[in-house]
Amino acid sequence: MLSNIRIVLVQTYHPGNIGASARAMKTMGLTDLVLVNPRRFPDPEASRLAAGAEDVIEAARVVDSLEAAVSDCVQVIGASARLRSMPLPHFDEPTEMAESLVDHAAGDPVALVFGRERFGLTNDEIRCCSHQVSIPANPDYGILNLSQAVQVLAYETFRAWRQRPDSGFQAARPTPDRQPTREQLGHFHEHLSRLMQTSGFITQPHARTEEQLQALFARAQPSRKELSLLRGLLSSLERHQGE
Repeated sequence: MLSNIRIVLVQTYHPGNIGASARAMKTMGLTDLVLVNPRRFPDPEASRLAAGAEDVIEAARVVDSLEAAVSDCVQVIGASARLRSMPLPHFDEPTEMAESLVDHAAGDPVALVFGRERFGLTNDEIRCCSHQVSIPANPDYGILNLSQAVQVLAYETFRAWRQRPDSGFQAARPTPDRQPTREQLGHFHEHLSRLMQTSGFITQPHARTEEQLQALFARAQPSRKELSLLRGLLSSLERHQGE
């Protein structure tokens, strides 16, 4: 199950933070590290600060976009300050986040996403996520180092995994009510957007309506079977449009 939990670091500036994050991961049984456009990697500083987690560093994958990093994931949680302008489901407590993440990891890949050291994740990157989570901290100084944030959420995830009756380092098994991947959801939203535009429901390709509908489906969390049903409905409506 833990092998299904991915840590994604977006455009990390200091290679040492990559190494320290790898160390934080390994202490909590996590090994899947994906780097989105790091400034320098591989780098000796990353390996030095891994301090025993060099295997995590060596196995890390580098991709050129967040979409590529999480396309096969069924749940993607962005670690950031709460953005009320982004109506995604938000976990106010890391413990709740971890329980949900571990539940989804029982059958499919999931991801925890961390942004840049200086300003975190952009709004467009948050839109790639299915949920947000914030780490409660001193309101007068709530700034955590990147690897510290990874350590806190990795610990909560490991703790949630240990509390499961089926915890163990065995391979995860798919659940009957599997969630769609981010790629599958992306295809659905593209299909829905195309139909809304051809029907005249919306006239702008990036209208606020589309963001609101994406947030609605993020909260609803349809299963793969339910999403397939919706895709079938959209296809039927498209065929009747052409008659």
